[in-house]
Amino acid sequence: MWIIFVVIILIILSSIKQIDEYERGVKFTTGKFSKIMEPGWRLVLPVFQSFKKVDIRTKAVDVPEQEAITKDNVSVKINAVLYYKVFDASKAILAVENFRYAVSQLAQTTMRNAVGAVSLDELLGEREKISSEICTIIDEATDPWGIKVENVELKDISLPEEMKRVIAKAAEAEREKAAVITKAQGEVEASQNLAKAAEIMCSTPGALHLRTLSTLNDISSDQSNTIIFAVPIEVLRAFENSDITKIIKK
Repeated sequence: MWIIFVVIILIILSSIKQIDEYERGVKFTTGKFSKIMEPGWRLVLPVFQSFKKVDIRTKAVDVPEQEAITKDNVSVKINAVLYYKVFDASKAILAVENFRYAVSQLAQTTMRNAVGAVSLDELLGEREKISSEICTIIDEATDPWGIKVENVELKDISLPEEMKRVIAKAAEAEREKAAVITKAQGEVEASQNLAKAAEIMCSTPGALHLRTLSTLNDISSDQSNTIIFAVPIEVLRAFENSDITKIIKK
């Protein structure tokens, strides 16, 4: 009698299954789906019932490097990381054989298609937008599997060496162009300021004379050089009515 009691106890103990907080159990009775088991200790009768655990935490999937051709026929290699979680454990088990493998394969295919729909400039300059589009496409495709795709991030975009050299030359040309434009703008501003200063000096009596004297005073501090100073005609005219000129005439 005690043997039967021990057997019953062992059957009961073996029927108790633990579901952790981050898991859900998909329970089958005689091969048919019966219910979703919540976290805790749950009873699963041997022979008649079985179950599968599903982790519902967010998972990060490293999508392998994919070789793709952009819209403007440039060959690139890209890889990405995908974040997803299971929101319906029953669908993840019943609707697809291996949802982890299926999500990875779908991400690879979608990535190649997305790259083929854009040019190289768009791929390099609008990475976040393209990542968002890939995320939306994968999320819609995996919804019947009970999977929610939370985010997709393009990690790296590798270009052929010749294309890298072309981009580097184009960037250098743009920098030179910007430098020339900046220098030309500076020269225009300088010429405008000089023209304005000359206009003020011409309209103000004695201004050019004072400016000349100031310049002479600045350069006279260095006596190591011989200075040849060309006196403008305006300076001579400034001395015509001065007291020094009258004294010289007397």
